[in-house]
Amino acid sequence: MERKGLLIVVSGFAGSGKGTLMKRLTGDYDNYSLSVSMTTRKPRPGEVDGREYFFVTKEEFERKIEDGGLIEYAAYVENYYGTPREYVEEQIAEGKDVVLEIETQGALKVKERFPDSILIFVLPPSVEELYKRLKNRGTETEDVIRKRMSRAAKEADTIEKYDYIVINDKVDECVKKLHGFIEAAHYTPDRNEEFIRSIKDDLEQLWKGEN
Repeated sequence: MERKGLLIVVSGFAGSGKGTLMKRLTGDYDNYSLSVSMTTRKPRPGEVDGREYFFVTKEEFERKIEDGGLIEYAAYVENYYGTPREYVEEQIAEGKDVVLEIETQGALKVKERFPDSILIFVLPPSVEELYKRLKNRGTETEDVIRKRMSRAAKEADTIEKYDYIVINDKVDECVKKLHGFIEAAHYTPDRNEEFIRSIKDDLEQLWKGEN
């Protein structure tokens, strides 16, 4: 049975640790390909263009929109974020499970355009832990942290539209759960219609041969 690549969309509140989980998932298992998003925000210390994000100007991003070169895009905290189309389509065609780490607006747009995609939402163990993680970053002002917490309250309204949730308490366990969800999704009947049909056809031929 030929294994087809899946489109995996992962979202979560800022500070939920989804970025760390995605790096571990793609590092621990070789069947994943992490899509690199495009953004107009400035790089944080240690971030590299083409690795964490493709960092572009607002003008460059808007040209990409006009050219139809993005699967989805959205504005978040005064910046654009989007998913380049070409890379994703190439990887899925090669049988890779492509992971998109994007915010909720973009995730729901992807689900509309690609109904077969899998949506996973990463949650912190508690709101207190979420605030602590944002604070411990040391890269954002208290005002920005408040904006991110306010944004999280709005994003929480979309959680029920996702296929799975994972609580990011212990990273090792969370990564294993993520992988398990995705592996299970490969074997749902609706994603294996061709194989099931071939089994039915063979059984029908066998039955005819015995009668």
